[in-house]
Amino acid sequence: MHTPARFLDLHILHPVTAANLNRDADNDPKTISFGNTTRALVSPQAWKRPIRLNVEQDLGEHAARTRMVPPLVARKLQEAQWPEDLAAFAAAQIVHSAKNGGLQHNDQEGYRTQAMLYLPTDAIDDLVALCEKHRTELEEALAAHTPKKKINAVLPAKDLAAHLTRRTASINLFGRMFAELPAGHVEAAVQMAPAFSVHQSDPQPDFFTAVEDLPQDGESGSAHLQTAFLTTSLFYRFATINITDLHHNLGPGAPADTVNALVELFVRHFILSMPGGKKTSTAPHTVPDLVHYAVRDRRPVSYGAAFEQPVKAAPQGGYTAPARQALADYAATISRLLGTRHLVAHGHTGTTAKPIKDLGTHHTSFDDLTAACATAATAALTPACRP
Repeated sequence: MHTPARFLDLHILHPVTAANLNRDADNDPKTISFGNTTRALVSPQAWKRPIRLNVEQDLGEHAARTRMVPPLVARKLQEAQWPEDLAAFAAAQIVHSAKNGGLQHNDQEGYRTQAMLYLPTDAIDDLVALCEKHRTELEEALAAHTPKKKINAVLPAKDLAAHLTRRTASINLFGRMFAELPAGHVEAAVQMAPAFSVHQSDPQPDFFTAVEDLPQDGESGSAHLQTAFLTTSLFYRFATINITDLHHNLGPGAPADTVNALVELFVRHFILSMPGGKKTSTAPHTVPDLVHYAVRDRRPVSYGAAFEQPVKAAPQGGYTAPARQALADYAATISRLLGTRHLVAHGHTGTTAKPIKDLGTHHTSFDDLTAACATAATAALTPACRP
């Protein structure tokens, strides 16, 4: 029997003071036009990376995106007193033995892979151990090899592929594209939208100087002058977790408690993590004004369209109050259009202590909301149905 997918939708209104969270090619804040209005923009990659790193830090389970697996293996083998030529040959085997025809690579740069691999950081040690185990075969193959001939595969492909395709919790969350080893492909359970300001937000110039602290005789003034650009914004941020796919990624045998804990960890860091762009000169360490969640069956729903018409500031100034109302009004519209048959649970919390109509249960803190939405999303969990 087909089990409909379950989604946890997360909607955030997040005020950010003068900042440049995500730069374009000219080092200026990214912008996008929406509703015929210039908005500040933060790409999902810029917000996703600190979330991923924080999740991994809490779990003590780190992963890395890298093309440098073979050179790193060679370096560790040399540190273990392997001859340089044998270590280089072992690095070559990482790409040549992984599958028939080998992985695409650059043999002029230590056999680094053409594609970035996404794998647990301790997989490097596992690959070194695999080479140690097969050192005799590697030595014999190196002795028989001539430079102009193709390198024959020596390492066991099954064992090598197992190390290259191993997963961590963050890989199960954020997915992994691995076209050369399809068994390593992991469908992402998390989808994250670009964050954008709900109002017009044009970059504003910030002229600054750096004073010469050790001037020469006769010199005065500044040693460096430049103009940077910053934005101030109330961002709408949206992410959704396919809970069914996450359970499938973790394995059908994964207990609901494991899924619940991982969902709760992601939600906590989605709320509080910040991109690191120009953080030392802007310190944009604000927290969201409003967090709203909805647990749905069948499909996720973004509320980004609520802000196609830019929010106008309140008479006393500020965008947060009218933006909260716009979000609540749009949530009510979605419930009218879609009905509530597939709305399992919804709730909110934020800077205002007063519950907001149409946003479900009011929670007193981010921690309370995080626990409640994870519990609702993973209740009666069943593994994904696959054809």
